[in-house]
Amino acid sequence: MINTELVRGGGNRRIAAQYGLSETSVRRHRADHIPELLVKATEALEVAHADDLLSEVRDLQRRTYAVLEATEQTREHRTALAAIKEARSNLELLARLLGELDSRLVVNLSVHPEWIELRALIVGALAPHPDARDAVVEAIRSQGQELTNNGHG
Repeated sequence: MINTELVRGGGNRRIAAQYGLSETSVRRHRADHIPELLVKATEALEVAHADDLLSEVRDLQRRTYAVLEATEQTREHRTALAAIKEARSNLELLARLLGELDSRLVVNLSVHPEWIELRALIVGALAPHPDARDAVVEAIRSQGQELTNNGHG
């Protein structure tokens, strides 16, 4: 109850008198514990909001499936296709909200034309130095294999 009154902005003197405490102990409690409680409360509100949002998207998906089912019995192909499109969008949103979909851009530089051209120039420039050329080619190959094996290339 003290924390609730402190969060609501109750005065230290009044709270101290109400609970039989010293004003100094109430002030110290406010300084030491209320910021932590506010952070926890804010985090709890964020989780609750995310849960509400997730619930709303799931409800939207159920309704979209209901429209799709209803249109499958009719000849309303445009409505069915629109429902399919919405269902796909809902699934993508759900996956992002649940952290199951990575929407970051992935660029495979090993097939980029500028890298291919640069690689050829480097290897060509090293033609007078066969050992160095072979070492560079092997390093490029092993790096490409490492990227492929790690799922990045």
